[in-house]
Amino acid sequence: MTSTTTTPPRTPSTTKGAAVAPAATHHADGLDTLVLGRRIRHLRTLRGMTLDDLGAAIGRAASQVSMLENGHREPKLSLLSHVADALGVPLTDLLRTDPPSRRAALEIELERAQRGPLFTSLGMGQVKVGKSLPGDALEALVSLVGTVQRLLTEHAATPEEARRANAELRAQMRSQDNYFPELEEHARTLLRGIDHAGGPLGQRATADIAAHLGFTLHYVSDLPHSTRSVTDLANHRIYLPAGNPGSSDSRSPLLQALASHVLGHGEPRDYADFLRQRVQANYLAAALLLPEDSAVPFLQEAKSERQLSVEDLRDRFAVPYETAAHRFTNLATRHLGIPVHFMKVHEGGTLHKAYENDGVVFPSDALGAIEGQPVCRQWTARVVFGLADRFSPYYQYTDTTSGTFWCTSRVQPSSQGAFSVSVGTPFAHVRWFRGRETTERTASRCPDPTCCRQPPEPLADRWADRSWPSARPHASLLAALPVGVFPGVDTTEVYEFLDRHAPQTP
Repeated sequence: MTSTTTTPPRTPSTTKGAAVAPAATHHADGLDTLVLGRRIRHLRTLRGMTLDDLGAAIGRAASQVSMLENGHREPKLSLLSHVADALGVPLTDLLRTDPPSRRAALEIELERAQRGPLFTSLGMGQVKVGKSLPGDALEALVSLVGTVQRLLTEHAATPEEARRANAELRAQMRSQDNYFPELEEHARTLLRGIDHAGGPLGQRATADIAAHLGFTLHYVSDLPHSTRSVTDLANHRIYLPAGNPGSSDSRSPLLQALASHVLGHGEPRDYADFLRQRVQANYLAAALLLPEDSAVPFLQEAKSERQLSVEDLRDRFAVPYETAAHRFTNLATRHLGIPVHFMKVHEGGTLHKAYENDGVVFPSDALGAIEGQPVCRQWTARVVFGLADRFSPYYQYTDTTSGTFWCTSRVQPSSQGAFSVSVGTPFAHVRWFRGRETTERTASRCPDPTCCRQPPEPLADRWADRSWPSARPHASLLAALPVGVFPGVDTTEVYEFLDRHAPQTP
């Protein structure tokens, strides 16, 4: 991710329907020519002036005034000063950013839609937007365009698009070593705001950050099943599950909710934007739990002693192993000069999520997506599932087609089954890590199918024509990706929940 700047919340539509994605009518100086044109037309008609009258007053042809009012040209400030004088208003009145009337707002929205990619892609003819267009027809057209745009947006997240968005995001993260200085500074500012002295961030300090940002916390038993938390921005409340079922760290859902608020996240524009927001929120939450100013000296000392360990980082900051592993990838390359990779693999052998900047080659599909791809049985992330001892860290060298890598891995349970979480580095950098003395070593020839995709020949000869497995497919195998502004979230359920819990106004 080359930038962590997020878009502000989307401005609500002026219609009762969904908002239409506007075509660009803003110019480099921030001037919106459509709004400007409608303000000039509104003021001209109020004064009973014709196009010829205004044109004569400013020394321009009526056709030029019409172009100005329709937003087809960007005027110079000197011309706008003449227009303001002719209309008898201050220049600031012309430059206001709000439409002069509801009718004008609807006309602007329809004009933007007609100039945008939606009309072009549908091959639709243009509707003349003028005073002859009845108000009810204008309302219906804008609402219809908004509905079409919403439906297209909701159904745009095809599996192919999602996989491509994941691949692009991972490439951007790799390009900057999974380190985001802007988010580190956000974390630093928040910790200063509560006078955090450094080290682990306890539950009390987490609540202090919420209070510092003006939020009260409410633990409830009926949180919508599709959410980890719900933020009521109107009443500055954050709702969290009582007991935090399914979460190994009760601080994370709260910090992620606060991160989205701090970063100004609005409704995601598309699935890629949704993924970026999730990565940013998770990153900022981890940067608060393991502050850079405390974690980096701890890791640098461990490196100097050649005793780098994800377990030690976990224990020092009292976080889950996966959080410590993620955070290690944020800091290892930037501050320690060590390239790394991270993997989370389901017990079924499929890759759940991963990151690398050390040259390891993950299994991928034709689009470059890695999620759901089978991981080689010889890799540490798969071998660890076969161990009797799942409490001790496991270390292994793996010779692959892209070089030799050392990894450490642990297995953790979840409601979706067991997952292994692994952190690794190329052989040239293993000297800094605890566990480098391991004698465990395997060789992987993947993607060569004879490595582990195909069964050994004796087994195949014995069972190929004498067996028929009944597959247990993932529930999502044939389903489309969840639709909606926030994929997978039942918006109606969330709004009904907020209605139940919002403070009653007298």
